[in-house]
Amino acid sequence: MPTRVQFQEELARLEERALGGLDLVATTLDRTLEALQHQDIELATLVIADDDIIDGRYLEVHQGVLSLLALQAPVATDLRLVAAVLDVIKHVERMGDQCVNMAKLMPLAGHEPPTHEAIAACIQQMGRQASSQVMQAKQAFARRDVGLAEDLVRQDEEINRLNRDVFRLALEIEDDADLREWAMTMLLAARAVERIGDNAVDIGEQTAFVVTGLFREFTDASHREPAAPPASRG
Repeated sequence: MPTRVQFQEELARLEERALGGLDLVATTLDRTLEALQHQDIELATLVIADDDIIDGRYLEVHQGVLSLLALQAPVATDLRLVAAVLDVIKHVERMGDQCVNMAKLMPLAGHEPPTHEAIAACIQQMGRQASSQVMQAKQAFARRDVGLAEDLVRQDEEINRLNRDVFRLALEIEDDADLREWAMTMLLAARAVERIGDNAVDIGEQTAFVVTGLFREFTDASHREPAAPPASRG
């Protein structure tokens, strides 16, 4: 059975591997955005294939944590970190899947589809914001910085605003059937980017959990905008 020091050293290594997964996500997201921007089918295919790397990191950390738990029962503080590391690597895997979802949209759009400049620009801006969020989530967790974690909400609101802009612009397309079809596909891409931002916020919430011992959702992310009036029940 490992000593407490050995346990903590191995847990620290697994945390580092989990957070390193966020570097993989940021790189994959950047490549996905490039593929979208240039309608690069070959690059999109590489994004899909390379998801095995992120999945491998997930399995490595997940199995490593479970093996560690089997050898020694952690004390309360370590147990919080164990739970948080498992949560972080779960979000890493999900963000990788969202990149794959975007890459798989490419053949649907065709090799040379019509494009809408404003929609394409919104999605690229969303992607850059999400990539920034991913790296900030990593820094917040590594530093145990709750303030930096909570700031992820501000960035997420910007992604949500851009997502609404994409939806509005898509609805405004009327006469061009091919362009409208492309825009519908881009709505799915925007949704995938928006989910990556949500996962980054979730990692921020885990940072607060590790530091305080209390789990709380950063609910301001969904309540700062005025709520839409409820639909009539008739």
